[in-house]
Amino acid sequence: MVDPHKLPEDRSEAGFGDYKPALGPAQALAEANRCLYCADAPCVQKCPTGIDIPEFIRKISTGNLKGSARTILDANIFGMSCARVCPVEVLCVGGCVYNEMDAPPIAIGRLQRYATDAALAENWRYFEAGPASGRSVGLVGGGPASLAAAHELRRRGHACTIYDAGHWLGGLNTTGVAPYKLRADDALAEVAYVLEIGGIAVESGVQVGRDVTWDGLLARHDALFVGVGLGADRALDIPGKELAGIDGAVAFIEKFKLGRVDLAAVKRAVVVGGGNTAVDAVRELVGLGVPEVTMLYRGDEAAMSGYEHEWKAAKIEGVRALWHTQPTAYLGRGGRVAGMRCVKLGADKRPLPGEVFEVPAELVLLAIGQARLGELVAGLEGVQLEGGRIVVDADGATGHSRVFAGGDCANGGKEVVNAVAEGKRAALAIDRALTAGASK
Repeated sequence: MVDPHKLPEDRSEAGFGDYKPALGPAQALAEANRCLYCADAPCVQKCPTGIDIPEFIRKISTGNLKGSARTILDANIFGMSCARVCPVEVLCVGGCVYNEMDAPPIAIGRLQRYATDAALAENWRYFEAGPASGRSVGLVGGGPASLAAAHELRRRGHACTIYDAGHWLGGLNTTGVAPYKLRADDALAEVAYVLEIGGIAVESGVQVGRDVTWDGLLARHDALFVGVGLGADRALDIPGKELAGIDGAVAFIEKFKLGRVDLAAVKRAVVVGGGNTAVDAVRELVGLGVPEVTMLYRGDEAAMSGYEHEWKAAKIEGVRALWHTQPTAYLGRGGRVAGMRCVKLGADKRPLPGEVFEVPAELVLLAIGQARLGELVAGLEGVQLEGGRIVVDADGATGHSRVFAGGDCANGGKEVVNAVAEGKRAALAIDRALTAGASK
């Protein structure tokens, strides 16, 4: 089920190159020796999983690559994927003291990749399941939050079962991360590595509410962790929405990461939105060979929520943007989308009279957010929702004494590293609760 070799070899993502190529041994050693090994390292403070960054880099500099990987994976079992997908420019690398010295910051992410790639390639095993506790935890959702939680719970001897509605584990690491950062086969190889601790059962194609109830899960398990991520792409309710050639950006990304998409007839594509999903989508369309790619955003460049360094790369690759632009209708020809009718917006986000224009496109992707899946637990006693998110405390506890949550369904859609950190924190809280219950 998590065998990466079962993915189609000719899937569209296979044509993408590596945005940040791996370091070679000489490069890694030279870069590691630049580190100042700060005692109060600000890079560590910026890492949601609290990896001891100076320590893992010091071990690379002394030739202890196996120890370096252990330092990383002990804090973040998804250290391999996070090394590739984390926005290090605003996290650890952004906190590097070299930024204050007018010098290039340490390439922390690439050094982390150097160590963790070796760990997976050599199958270095560091962690074992703890002595059986006699307690069981159900985890709903098969992404990094649930997998990180399950791994931590197994280290403490608790039995775990992951219930996932899809076919492939790994969440957006597998289906949604841009392929120039992380390919699906690499994501699945990491999932397999995590599962090798043993004792984590997986039930795929299981949807709560359809195949099993919350009461049924609570009857099976001593505690539950909810890490279901976010829902489907939001749609634009405007005329022409039934036309072919309109898709959600997340859904489209999944299609070409796990299979093939035929864009031979697409000469012009439009992506609606200004967040990180939109920026990933436009870069991917360029990588798939679409000659003209345009991003439509209702705000201006300064207001977009997508990371600046990612958007800068998109512009270099030839993506153009139309700012202060609001789509009002899809244009069609022969049942397929042919473009969008748009209106220019003023600084107050109101349409400007007479400022109506058309943008031709044979493909339109919507990256305007995803529906919250928090409603999935609306009937679970004690679990509260706020803005479509599950309300949790710092340990991931909900208002139900046996239910915890983390990842996108609780944080609204942050990074993979946040999901991993939240899954691990919740696992530690669950362990404390189960241990306290066993001692009574």
